[in-house]
Amino acid sequence: MLKELVIKNRSCRKFDETFRPDYETLFSLADTARFTPSTVNRQAVRLMIINDEERCETVFDSLSFAGLLKGAGTPKDGEKPTAYIILLCDLTVAKEMHYDEGIIAQTILLAAVEKGLGGCMLGSINREKLFEELGIDRERYTIDLVIALGRPAQETVIDDISIGESTAYYRDARGVHHVPKIRTEDLLL
Repeated sequence: MLKELVIKNRSCRKFDETFRPDYETLFSLADTARFTPSTVNRQAVRLMIINDEERCETVFDSLSFAGLLKGAGTPKDGEKPTAYIILLCDLTVAKEMHYDEGIIAQTILLAAVEKGLGGCMLGSINREKLFEELGIDRERYTIDLVIALGRPAQETVIDDISIGESTAYYRDARGVHHVPKIRTEDLLL
């Protein structure tokens, strides 16, 4: 069951804008994530849930999507995420928690897939814009990751490859998103 969730959990960059996850659903994702391991159990990661249309647009305008697709990976109108969870580090607790944030982000995305949602971790962020427009205290927090969420509106397939082949994701002529993954037997030493 977990393996199926991991396989299904592909970075989604096209969403059905007619569907917006409610706050309770997003809260449940955050609630699941709080049980993840934490370095020295510091629990310095904080989450900000965004699902109203106006603030979603603010967050969207602060992000860069799918650099390998050279602009073609940015969702168009009608395909934008309809919710976000922003991962921040509380500097009064720790200076950085990148490992913890990765674990929390993956857990949120797996829980989202289980609920029929899709998402994408984004690190290419205009942080200054988010600090200002969302009223985040830049002295107390760092903004480290943004998770875009919504109902998926894209087809994604995994292509098995060998070590040395290109790992660059791409879209084919039909718009299907391909994600190359190295075969298990090639990963093992």
